[in-house]
Amino acid sequence: MARKLKTYQTSLGFFDLAIAAPSMKAALQAWGAESNLFHQGAARESHDPDVVAATMAKPGVVLKRPVGSDGPFGEHADLPTDLDDADKPAKVTRKSKAVKPKKSTSRPADKAAERKAALAYAREQKRRDREREKEEAAREKERERRQASVDKAQAALDRAAREHAEKAASIRAQMEALERRSQDELRRARD
Repeated sequence: MARKLKTYQTSLGFFDLAIAAPSMKAALQAWGAESNLFHQGAARESHDPDVVAATMAKPGVVLKRPVGSDGPFGEHADLPTDLDDADKPAKVTRKSKAVKPKKSTSRPADKAAERKAALAYAREQKRRDREREKEEAAREKERERRQASVDKAQAALDRAAREHAEKAASIRAQMEALERRSQDELRRARD
């Protein structure tokens, strides 16, 4: 049976990212993170109803929004527009450090919706895996093509080196023969 999906959220680069995944490991893998963002405090499980609704509508799909905004998450997001405020003096605002835990909404779990979301996540995971396999196959084909070109160039270089060595040996043999003839001619002229 498919595992229950949870919503995870992080900020990477210019975007806030969210995904509905069965585990933190699956979320990290979908984000392409190489380190554990959850242990570093850069990622967390989200209980925001808007974020949960958006991710559950498209489980397994990484949704984005501009960093620092509170707009809706989507598959594609524009870059943040308020980054040019660097010239303006920053306003210092203090927020309470104490985070109050939100009350969990004890609504009855919709088992059919959970199953549907879990299946959609599994489909999306398979799609991503197929896409990764295609990319890997294309990279492997490109590596093989490059290796064939390198092998062909190396064979041509080896052939040219052999031809050069043969010609150089032939020229040396001719030079030695001419030197012998020259020595013979000098001996004959002295005698």
